[in-house]
Amino acid sequence: MSIRLRDFSDVSIEDYDAVVVGSGFAGAVCAHELAERGGKRVLVLEKRPHIAGNMYDEYDEAGILVHRYGPHIFHTGNQEVFNYVRQFTGWIAYQHHVLADWYGTYMPVPFNKNSMDIAFGEEKAQGLIQKMVDKFGDERKVTITELRESDDPELAEVADFVYENVFLYYTQKQWGLTPDEVDPSVTARVPVFISRDDRYFQDAYQGMPAAGYTELFNAMLDSDNIDICLSTDAVSVFDLEFKDDSEDAALECIKIKDREFTGPIIYTGPLDELFLGRFGRLPYRSLDFVYETYDEEYKLPCATVNFTVTEDYTRITEFKRLTAQRSDKTTIMKEYSRAYEDPDAQIPYYAIINDENNAHYERYRDLTRTLPNFYPLGRLAEYRYYNMDKIIELALKLSREILASE
Repeated sequence: MSIRLRDFSDVSIEDYDAVVVGSGFAGAVCAHELAERGGKRVLVLEKRPHIAGNMYDEYDEAGILVHRYGPHIFHTGNQEVFNYVRQFTGWIAYQHHVLADWYGTYMPVPFNKNSMDIAFGEEKAQGLIQKMVDKFGDERKVTITELRESDDPELAEVADFVYENVFLYYTQKQWGLTPDEVDPSVTARVPVFISRDDRYFQDAYQGMPAAGYTELFNAMLDSDNIDICLSTDAVSVFDLEFKDDSEDAALECIKIKDREFTGPIIYTGPLDELFLGRFGRLPYRSLDFVYETYDEEYKLPCATVNFTVTEDYTRITEFKRLTAQRSDKTTIMKEYSRAYEDPDAQIPYYAIINDENNAHYERYRDLTRTLPNFYPLGRLAEYRYYNMDKIIELALKLSREILASE
């Protein structure tokens, strides 16, 4: 298994039928499909010095396989997507469990029947659970709003507990908000799970790639029809030509190495950065990670612990709990949420989605709508939040549409 790496200075753009910007799931799936199913010669431009985007993992100095851009757990209800990724690597069974550190006591999240026992004591929790089952039914998720709208003050008490002890401080840290700034529409969707099922996800298909995500991407991009240029920023190699000199003039074409490229261009990077932020940067939240290695088998009781009422970091991940790796050492990662202020030093992770920012994004998107061979795809290019399975689904759909149109 060996991907084909090229130096961009040695590339002749006329040798390629398609260009893909980015080698995360959005870009890699499209590159694979266009190359293997469509027989196209594909050039992948990757800004980072490695493939796999935010899914990239590697072994640290202690020999522990760590995710360098935050923990990634594969889960989906889409069997086609699960079968697709399974062709590239072996998989291990894994069900994700998350605990909230509630002033030193561990409590399952999403908040559920087991959490109720811990928060209210088993005797009181039994009565509260029965009330919820009687009103809403068993084995279903209800929101804080639904609990508060009931006539029973005890159910409203449950909603208030979850809001104050599970949701509020964590959300403030994650998004850099004050309590008054937390959007009521977001608060309203916070769930309580009337169940003893402690899994964080209830999707039918869950697991982890046995050899890690990077090896999965190595297999996906291993094709005689795919060349990859690492440490190559599309912004620096794309020559954008516009219909006129006005600020909102639409793109007329994209040249690469002085040649207009007319084949498909699948772009998975931040759309505002492609246009050098001409309308101002789109706002995101970024993340900082602090790794700690210990001479002990395990540090945490599960893979992820959220800190919902204390600490300035949002969560800690212990990677061995994800990967089933055996070692007498363990590495954990503390995660800090930050404002995204410096594109040269930070990575945009989460779009701050609201009406104003959506309109801001659409102004950038309008610049590309007249270019029929330009396809923005993914979290950054579409300024949306997607789970990885949805990205794979969308990439497969786009690839099929491109091939069918040709």
